[in-house]
Amino acid sequence: MMVMKKLIDPHNRPINYLRISITDRCNLRCRYCMPIEGVSKFGHSEILSYEEILRLAKLAVQKGITKIRITGGEPLVRKDAVSLIQRLSALPGVQDLSMTTNGILLGEYAVSLRQAGLKRINISMDSLDPEKYREITRGGELSRVWEGIKAAERAGLSPIKINVVAIARFNDQEILDFARLTRENPFQIRFIEYMPVGSSSDWKAEDSLPAEEIKRRIQEREPLFPLNHDRRSYDGPARLFKLSGAAGALGFISPLSDHFCAFCNRLRLTADGKLKTCLFTDTETDIKSCLRSAGSDEVLSKMIDEAISQKPLRHGFTGGPIKRCHRPMVKIGG
Repeated sequence: MMVMKKLIDPHNRPINYLRISITDRCNLRCRYCMPIEGVSKFGHSEILSYEEILRLAKLAVQKGITKIRITGGEPLVRKDAVSLIQRLSALPGVQDLSMTTNGILLGEYAVSLRQAGLKRINISMDSLDPEKYREITRGGELSRVWEGIKAAERAGLSPIKINVVAIARFNDQEILDFARLTRENPFQIRFIEYMPVGSSSDWKAEDSLPAEEIKRRIQEREPLFPLNHDRRSYDGPARLFKLSGAAGALGFISPLSDHFCAFCNRLRLTADGKLKTCLFTDTETDIKSCLRSAGSDEVLSKMIDEAISQKPLRHGFTGGPIKRCHRPMVKIGG
């Protein structure tokens, strides 16, 4: 029987979750993710190869990582993403393998992803109105996202989590409509506070709706019943609730108004090989240089340990002026 190791940061938080971005390319141009002019794309030689990703992931799992999420950009635009899922799922010690996607290509890949070992899926969908969805994504077709969701259901990917970035005066009138989707569907609808990520983001404080305000608007029309409030479970940042008799659940994620830094359990690997211990800082560890200079596993392991030793107790939104990280979200990984 394998005895799992544990990674513990200086603040006594178990670190067991690695989010791996495999590309900064995307087939959408969401307004909060990239500027209207787009962003320069990493060249083929700049991004980690699948072999490099697998080497780092295998070492991280040996050190105590049990959960891996594949992100982008849009991960399904990278060639042979399914083969990477298959190889990651075969790593001893990986207990949870998931992906974040915009859903546009999911109808094509859902079955093969499930067969490759993917357990569950997160889908970004910020409006139920086709025109507003096209506006926020700068051209996306909502019908293709729904096709992807249905394909994921048929393939047995579960739970299906739908991420909704709540933006004042844009989709705040749809909050109740999103919540009511859970009546008949076993989805987890997750409302996420709009965050200032990327130096060119047009985020303004008045655009962000606090999670408690989102919850209040639902409770004005529908009673909510709590499902979990113990963030010490290290099982994700969402506070979960349920409508009466609903098949699904509602999650509220509050990085700004009620941060969950004290229970953060994650690391992020960017597509160009930088290890980040906090989404909202510019501090990075250059893993790629070690991977490409014939660095040993021992050296790589020490680099991971060193990065974790510098993981901050909290991000920069917890008082005083907000300091954004310079990378746009598409170059960090969703």
